[in-house]
Amino acid sequence: MLAFQRWVRGALQGLGGLARLEAPLLLAARWHVAWVFFAAGLTKLRDWETTLLLFENEYSVPLLSPTWAAWGGTLGELLLPPLLLLGLLDRLPALGLLVVNIVAVVSLQEVAAAALVQHQLWGALLLTIIVRGPGPWSVDALWWSKSPMLPTRS
Repeated sequence: MLAFQRWVRGALQGLGGLARLEAPLLLAARWHVAWVFFAAGLTKLRDWETTLLLFENEYSVPLLSPTWAAWGGTLGELLLPPLLLLGLLDRLPALGLLVVNIVAVVSLQEVAAAALVQHQLWGALLLTIIVRGPGPWSVDALWWSKSPMLPTRS
């Protein structure tokens, strides 16, 4: 039993090195989600007539008219991803994109299984960023570390 305990303790100490991967993994998560949503926003802009038709006929966004929903979704997909990618304003862009992601799933009458899996992945990545923050490779982390007027951040 003592040998097993030593083995478990050693294995757990070895996993401590995984903390070094936090910064690049959070950056990769921010980059991936930002690119997906930004590309979707650009697609909506390229063919605005089709976008409006989709919001009128395909998407049933609760509480908003199709025009307001199209504008809101498109603006969210274009303005929030650059902030997320840079790690600027901490968790706010991730929270905003999580709302856009949830509304996208809820507003479709029928979601293909593959599309649902993608939305779940994006949701999980966004939740990770909301919980952990943008990580040390972000504008916010740089700003907090350079500002003498602000308390240190944990």
